Amino acid sequence: MEQLNFPDFDIQIKNKENKHFIFDIIRKKWFLLTPEEWVRQHCIHFLIFTKHYPKSLINVEKKLLVNGITKRYDIIVYSKKGDVIILVECKSPKIKITQDSFDQIAKYNLTFKSKYLIVSNGLSHYFCIVNYETNDYLFLTEIPNFKKN
Repeated sequence: MEQLNFPDFDIQIKNKENKHFIFDIIRKKWFLLTPEEWVRQHCIHFLIFTKHYPKSLINVEKKLLVNGITKRYDIIVYSKKGDVIILVECKSPKIKITQDSFDQIAKYNLTFKSKYLIVSNGLSHYFCIVNYETNDYLFLTEIPNFKKN
């Protein structure tokens, strides 16, 4: 797989019947190693091992309804109170991040009302904080670390 713009992590990969699989430490299962899954797993490891968000507050690839259509979000991080604080959209490294990527996460965020948004293709990462009073978002240089208070 392609080298991504993340710190090095100890990510488990195995080969079975000439297919590569990657272990998800949140879902505790092996998944087919696709380019998007490669990015998703790096994002998960980044949130846990670099930004120190507890595994217990992270949820991966669950269904949501957007305008009556079933979709799947990539990663959600909850606060200790159960509010969504980070919503992450992962793309394959081959996919350029465009306005469509931000439109997609914005539609998903209508459901979650997350404080922070992350859009990443593993090579480029965009971090935003959402201002619900002015209905816009501000780009950040990075997402904050988990606060234990």
